[in-house]
Amino acid sequence: MRIEALYPEFCQWFGDSENVRYLRQCLPEAELVETASDQTPAFLDGSVDLLILGSMTERQQLAAVQRLTPYKDRLLECIDAGMAVLATGNATELFGEYIEENGVRYPMLSLFPFHAQRDQEHRHNSMFLGEYEDTKIVGYRAQFSFLQGDFPGKFIHVLGGCGNSMGDPNEGFRYKNLFATYLLGPFLILNPPFTKYLLRLLGQKDTLAFEKAVTEAYAYRRDHLEMKEAKFFFNESGWLE
Repeated sequence: MRIEALYPEFCQWFGDSENVRYLRQCLPEAELVETASDQTPAFLDGSVDLLILGSMTERQQLAAVQRLTPYKDRLLECIDAGMAVLATGNATELFGEYIEENGVRYPMLSLFPFHAQRDQEHRHNSMFLGEYEDTKIVGYRAQFSFLQGDFPGKFIHVLGGCGNSMGDPNEGFRYKNLFATYLLGPFLILNPPFTKYLLRLLGQKDTLAFEKAVTEAYAYRRDHLEMKEAKFFFNESGWLE
């Protein structure tokens, strides 16, 4: 089992790097490759089972795209061959055609026909409750962009909060074993049922590190978000609306 974390020096905002750390604890015998931005990605030789990309700044997005563009065809080949990918936060935007802001378009990898519309004057903050297959998904979002266009497949159905754009019933997207979501932070710790699903998809045992604790925390958060009085959106002052 080989896991590659791309660009760990900057794909680590909002605690997204904890996804890598948690997998390391769940799979102590797995090989972890941390590929810095000045190194050649390990997935090129087809030996990587799971590729992880986390949140980054807007400037770092451009750096990441510049470094990945020479390998974009090979990246899609590996995904088509079954390599799993977990992309969280604004790493989801890298797979689209471009990011548009103030009339300027910044090219992305163009693997799929969608784009991001960015407005850095207004940050969106919200809690989230959704469902993937028969599993409830919880989390939170903090972002300047929303996604628009055609997605290769559905990932999470929105039950509370917002999707790829306001009013969209779908959050993130899935293509084969690529899972992309705007949900931030330690997504795998927050969602142990999905983490078990991912481990089984990778052909691994689904025993989790600190399983009792993370399962209880997940159930507590899920149950509160399922309450009728649950609120999901924050205003610019930080108070729930």
